[in-house]
Amino acid sequence: MQIELLETFLDLMETKSFNRTAERLSLTQSTVSARVHTLETMLGRKLFTRSRAGTQPTPAGFRLLDHARGLRHQWNEARRSVQSTGNFARSMRIGMQHDLASSRIADWVTGFRKVLPDAAFYIELDFSNQMSIDLLAGEIDLSILFTPKNLPDLHYEHIGELAYRMISSKAGHIDDIDPQSYIFTNYSPAFDKAHRQVVANLAEAPLSSGQNVTVCGLLSGLGGTAYVLEESAEAMVAGGGFNYVRAAPRIPQAVYFAVHLRNRHSHIHRRLLDSVRKQLSGA
Repeated sequence: MQIELLETFLDLMETKSFNRTAERLSLTQSTVSARVHTLETMLGRKLFTRSRAGTQPTPAGFRLLDHARGLRHQWNEARRSVQSTGNFARSMRIGMQHDLASSRIADWVTGFRKVLPDAAFYIELDFSNQMSIDLLAGEIDLSILFTPKNLPDLHYEHIGELAYRMISSKAGHIDDIDPQSYIFTNYSPAFDKAHRQVVANLAEAPLSSGQNVTVCGLLSGLGGTAYVLEESAEAMVAGGGFNYVRAAPRIPQAVYFAVHLRNRHSHIHRRLLDSVRKQLSGA
């Protein structure tokens, strides 16, 4: 079976639109229709019905969905496993939340290489949503992220937490913050919920960002007030020019380890998980 047929089927299951799938895959609508027809012929079942109300999967389409996801994942794993990795025995593609890499990436990679000295590592920084999608598709082997996504065939484990602290170059107390100099941060849905409870009156701040490194750069260049990673806050306060904002609570952020369900008991993945846990705990 051509993997392109499964990719087209899976995208159409998501969009419910032949036209939208054609746009997303840079194909003509006739090509999408031809691929679906080929798949239906191979299976001997209609996978979609088309009407004025739109495109809807048939019962056969829904039954194929999980199998198609699994086949795509296995194909991507197989494709990567046979690609050249030089003198290395295996390659591992690891997704990591942006903020986790801001100051920890060297320590984390050192830990990975101790666990698997004969492996080649590819590290990709991204946000939780995209990493979950890439895991499901087999584009990465594991990820370390902030927000689990409710997708079938993915396994998440809570492995620790980080924290964010509010610092300022201008305000000493949370009641003294100038809304015009506040940088509103949204590092994750969980953080955003807690953050808005703390500074509900500052939600319309003129500047906002979802990356710690960007917020630190803005604070260093423009001054102002914002939540940053605790370790970044310590460095910026120690460097002078910034202080912790009184009455602003520490906001914790949970960290999760994510793998495809079929790898949740893999010896290699469990060893990498143990390394991540040790890094987070400081052990």
